[in-house]
Amino acid sequence: MKRLFIVTTLAATLLTGCKVGPNYRKPVVAVPTAYHGPSEDQQAQAQAQAASFADLPWWQIFQDPVLQDLIRRCLKQNYDLQTATERITQARAQVMVTRSNQFPQVSATGYGTDERAFSGFPFKTKYATYAADATFQLDLFGQLRRATESARAQLLSTEYAQKIEILTLVSDVASDYFVLLSLDLQLQITRDTIKTQEDAVKLTQSRLEHGVATKLDVLQAKQVLDTANAQVPELQRQIGLEEDALSILLGDYPHGVTRGRPLVEQPMPPEVPAGLPSSLLARRPDISQAEQNLISANAQIGVAKAAFFPQINFTGTGGGAAGRSTVFTSLLDTNIGTWGIAGQITQPIFEGGRLRGNLRSAQSQQRQELIAYKQAIQLAFRDVSDALIAYQKYYEVRVAQQNTVQDLSDSVSTSLKRYRGGITTFLEVLDNQRSLFTAQLTLAQDRGNEFQSLVQLYRALGGGWQQ
Repeated sequence: MKRLFIVTTLAATLLTGCKVGPNYRKPVVAVPTAYHGPSEDQQAQAQAQAASFADLPWWQIFQDPVLQDLIRRCLKQNYDLQTATERITQARAQVMVTRSNQFPQVSATGYGTDERAFSGFPFKTKYATYAADATFQLDLFGQLRRATESARAQLLSTEYAQKIEILTLVSDVASDYFVLLSLDLQLQITRDTIKTQEDAVKLTQSRLEHGVATKLDVLQAKQVLDTANAQVPELQRQIGLEEDALSILLGDYPHGVTRGRPLVEQPMPPEVPAGLPSSLLARRPDISQAEQNLISANAQIGVAKAAFFPQINFTGTGGGAAGRSTVFTSLLDTNIGTWGIAGQITQPIFEGGRLRGNLRSAQSQQRQELIAYKQAIQLAFRDVSDALIAYQKYYEVRVAQQNTVQDLSDSVSTSLKRYRGGITTFLEVLDNQRSLFTAQLTLAQDRGNEFQSLVQLYRALGGGWQQ
């Protein structure tokens, strides 16, 4: 019993060994205490309210049922996401392959014959051989365990890459959908303008026939109508291209895309808290992916360092042979069994600088991944800052443009009354109508930009990959 205890303890010590190379420690990165962009009052409110609207799943942010269905179809059918998912399967398999080197490798072979012959006398032979081989490398310095550690980190990195793909697809589908609704609104405004201007041309033509208006008034009235008619095919072209792009995101061939609520009826969240800056590090999958790449590179330093130390391998073999033969009337039986065990130790002496070069390469790769990790954090805060500024300013632009449209609408009504009363020429009406048409199209674009800025802010804060 005492010998068994000693052998077991020695085997456990040999199997665990030590692990050379640096153990991973999370880098300390200073992050800002507040996002750049919001006003002081908004920043104070964000500090008081740590939760971010990016913590909500996408189906609570985008409440249009048609948009929700498009996003679900995209997450089910998109080819890029399918590829990212398969890469996870491949990475899991690679972990299994790498980890298998920590265990004994056993193989077996067998061979048998059954011969019968007659050459003046009967002869019969049956013969079989069997053998098994086992090899095992003692991981005294952690080379195999460090390799497994690196492979596991790469697996996690691949899983975060899939989350990045989901986040990107959700935001791309939502953004393209709002672009489509903005183009639909512009097309509707254009068609309404065409209808209004057709009535205006008829009215002006009637006034010409009654001697109240001039031929120039009729031609001027047709100018806005011609401009609006020319805008229709261009908008239809843009709508077709946007539908094609959205169809590809859905994993389909180009086709028409169903719409839900019009853009003017889309709900806008009354409050969009950004949350605490410190929580951004845990929410953004690209930052987590960069950290896992750093962990993997850090483990590879241990793999490179362990190559400088001796490698101990054990090989065990066992087998046997059994046979039976008859010559004339005699019967001969043969049974043979063999086994053996051997140990081998290998110590690198001269490698021409290969091992040192591998170590320096691994160390440089680790430093590069550390730089990439810090840069990912920096770029994440820039994304949030840009999105916060865009969301706030697009809101202000949209509100100002609404006032402009209202003012121009009143100007058109006033100028029409003045024209009918003979106070002014039709040129004044024409200028106001042309300005109103342009301002309405701009307002439709501003509405679309505001919704797209909301989508980009949601994405920048790390929302959208929750399933």
